[in-house]
Amino acid sequence: MQTNIILKGNCVALLKTLPSSSVDFIFADPPYFMQTSGELLRVGGAKFSGVVAEWDKFKDFAHYDSFCGAWLTECKRVLRGSICVIGSFQNIYRLGALMQNLGFWVINDIIWAKSNPVPNFNGNRLCNAHESLLWCARDKKTPFTFNYKTLKALNGGKQEKSIWEIPLCVGAERLKDTKGCKLHPTQKPEKLLEKLLLMATKPGDLILDPFFGTGTTGAVAKRLGRNFLGIEKDPIYIQAALERIAKIPVSMDSFSALEHESKPPKVAMKTLVNSGYLQVGQALYSPSGVEQCQVLPSGHVQDSSGVVLSIHKMSAKILNKINHNGWDYFYTKHKGQLTPLNDLRLLYAQEHR
Repeated sequence: MQTNIILKGNCVALLKTLPSSSVDFIFADPPYFMQTSGELLRVGGAKFSGVVAEWDKFKDFAHYDSFCGAWLTECKRVLRGSICVIGSFQNIYRLGALMQNLGFWVINDIIWAKSNPVPNFNGNRLCNAHESLLWCARDKKTPFTFNYKTLKALNGGKQEKSIWEIPLCVGAERLKDTKGCKLHPTQKPEKLLEKLLLMATKPGDLILDPFFGTGTTGAVAKRLGRNFLGIEKDPIYIQAALERIAKIPVSMDSFSALEHESKPPKVAMKTLVNSGYLQVGQALYSPSGVEQCQVLPSGHVQDSSGVVLSIHKMSAKILNKINHNGWDYFYTKHKGQLTPLNDLRLLYAQEHR
């Protein structure tokens, strides 16, 4: 099957042409069926430009459910891993019910909390500042990828939560038409797709987006060293997506390569000191950023009371435990950022291959 292409046409019809169990991960951003009618005004009188495109119009809920049931059925057939479907209050509950009825197994729901939400029209209800994502496996027995350690490392060494604060797509990232208006009304931010792909895919995986739009999924997949397959029927969106993706370089790092998922390389504290990754007298911190001890030339550490121990015994002393892995506990300042001590071992290994 050809990859890294955009198939033009109806998503249900084109999904039927794909082999069963051929896709590792699906990101689906279907029509929301927003049900807006008439002129809607924001606070201050500005006109609300919601989704007025034909692709978001359906006769009624039965029509919408029939459409979504059809594409979800085909997605389940071609899937061999997990799927993430995004929606708002207008449609996410209908999608969730359809997915459970089809046998998808819900892993998590994720809240995309928009740090820069658009104000609500007329101020007659709460500002809608989030969208919901349903992350599901093909079924209860199907194995799926979850890069727990990668997300934990990205989250400062703490377990990642199910609420992600990410701004709306704005500025240079937002594609515009010839009049300077938004080319696509619901273009998703690359940071959202990046986090999803780092969470649920591996290098070389095939990611399907049946509502490809202007190609955010493809752009992020390419940059992270994954493959994509898009389905889109609008030729204007397709052309914009092709031009956008062509400009994206492959730019893999330790996160996209999933180096945090494997055991850290065995690099001694003294080696990090001798090679300049740690300085004598440099402070080591707790996960909350409290200074705990300082590095000695031997690779051992000394606390404020003068006690000298290995990083393992020092972390155990701090936590009042018999044993504890100091690599997993301590942080240090690296290039001005509070960084897990373990990351210095990864950095050393990368630069001394």
